[in-house]
Amino acid sequence: MSGRPMPCSPREIGALFLFEKLTPEQLGRLCAEGRVELFEPGPVYAEGDPATCFYVMIEGTVVLSRRVGGDDVEVNRTSQRGVYAGAMQAYLGDRVPQVYNNSMRVTEPTRFFVLPADTFASIMQEWFPMAVHLLEGLFFGSKNTQRAIGQRERLLALGSLSAGLTHELNNPAAAAVRATATLRERVAKMRHKLAVIAEGPFSRDVLAGLIDIQERTAERVAKAPVLSPLEAADREDAVTDWLEDHGIAEGWRIAPTFVQAGLDLDWLDQVAAAVDEEILPGAIGWLNYTVETELLMDEIEDSTTRISHLVDAAKQYSQLDRAPYRVVDVHELLDSTLLMLSGKIGPRIKVVKEYDRTLPTIPAYPAELNQVWTNLIDNAVSAINSAGGDGTLTVRTARDHDRLLVEFRDTGVGIPQEIRGRIFDPFFTTKPVGEGTGLGLDISWRIVVNKHRGSLEVESEPGDTRFHVLLPLTTADPDTPEEPT
Repeated sequence: MSGRPMPCSPREIGALFLFEKLTPEQLGRLCAEGRVELFEPGPVYAEGDPATCFYVMIEGTVVLSRRVGGDDVEVNRTSQRGVYAGAMQAYLGDRVPQVYNNSMRVTEPTRFFVLPADTFASIMQEWFPMAVHLLEGLFFGSKNTQRAIGQRERLLALGSLSAGLTHELNNPAAAAVRATATLRERVAKMRHKLAVIAEGPFSRDVLAGLIDIQERTAERVAKAPVLSPLEAADREDAVTDWLEDHGIAEGWRIAPTFVQAGLDLDWLDQVAAAVDEEILPGAIGWLNYTVETELLMDEIEDSTTRISHLVDAAKQYSQLDRAPYRVVDVHELLDSTLLMLSGKIGPRIKVVKEYDRTLPTIPAYPAELNQVWTNLIDNAVSAINSAGGDGTLTVRTARDHDRLLVEFRDTGVGIPQEIRGRIFDPFFTTKPVGEGTGLGLDISWRIVVNKHRGSLEVESEPGDTRFHVLLPLTTADPDTPEEPT
C-alpha cells in the first residue's frame, strides 16, 4: 500500500526523536533517499508481506496488530510522533526473513517518513557500524541462547518423561516376573497332584468328570464378577465354612482364591456332587491350582497389556514413524501425554477428563502439540505442588465457533496479576533457580500461535488457573507457519 507523496522537510524530520542527533547533511540525505507520504484511514502494510519499507510517523494515529487464529489482535495504538515500524531488521540482511512481523493501519490521515529497506540497511551500516554490530550480536546471541536453552528444556522434559515411563513400566514388568515365577511353581504342584490322582483307584469316568470340572472352573474364572470388599469378605467366610464342613484342611487359605475366581457355594455343591467324598479334598486341591494358574495367567496378560499400552503411548507421544503434519485426534495426543506424565503427576493429584468426543480431527503438528500439553501439564503440577500437593487437574475439550478448545485447569496457587502479562516472555519463570528455564510457555506460544495459527490464553486466580489452547479446525498451510526453535 502506498500513500500520497508529500514534501520532505529535513527540519521537520529532524525534530523526531529518532533523528534528533543527526547532522544537517544526514537529514538531507534522508529526505533525498526517503520520502514523506500521507495515508488515508486504512491499512498501510500486512503481516507476512515482504518488508520493503521502514516507517516513522510524523503525525496521525497508528494501530499495530498481530494475526492470532482467525482474528487480528491489536497490540499497540498510539499517536506519539516519531514512533516507527516496518522493516526494522533490514540491517540483518538475508540472515533473517525480511517480512513484516505485524500489520499496521491508520485511523486518521497520517503522515509517515518512509525509507526503503535497502536504504535503511545501508545508512545503518554506514552511520552506526558499532551499533549495528551490537544489535547483530544481541539479536543472534539471544536466538542462540534461546535455542540452546530450548534444547535444554526439551532434554529436561525428556529426562522427566523417561523417569516416569521407567517407573510405569517397572510395575507391570515386575508383576509379570513375579506371576511367572509363581505360575511355574503352581503348575509343578498341579502336575504332582494329577499324578497322585492318577495313581488312585479312580475310574476313567471319574477322571473325565474331574477334567470336565476343571475346564468349567477355568471358564468361571474368566467371567468372575467384581465384588466389593464387604461382599468378598462375606463370601470368603461362607466358602471357608463350606470347606471345613467337607473336611478340607486349611480351607481359609483356599477360600480367598476361590472367591476371587467367582466360585460360590452353588458351584462347590456341584463339585461335591460330581466326585466321591473320598477324593473331594484332592479334587478341591487340584481345582485350587487350576484357579491359581488361571488367575496368574490373567495377571501376566494384564501386565503385558499394560506394558504394550505404555509403549504405544510413548510411540504416540513421540510420533515416531509418523508424518510431522497430519490430521489428528487431540484426545489421543492428550491421553498419551497424560500417560507419559503420570509418574510426575503422582497419586495426590486427581486428573479429570472432560472430553467432547464429537469434536472432529484437525490438521496439526502432533509431536509439537504434545510438547505444548507437556509444558502446560508440568506447570499445572508445579502450581498444585506449590499449593500443598493435593489438587485437581482438569483437561477439557470443546468447540469454540470455528476452533477447537483444549483447556487445562488446575487448583494450584494461581498466577499473580502483576506478572500475568509476562508469563509468555522468553526466560521469564516463577520457578526456583535451576527448576525452570522460562522457555516452556514461550515455546508453547510459538507452537500454537505461529505454527498452528491458533491462540494461547490464560485466566487465573488462586485455586483456579485455566490455560486455553484454541486451534483452527480447518487446514493451515504447513509450509508457511514459523518453525518453533
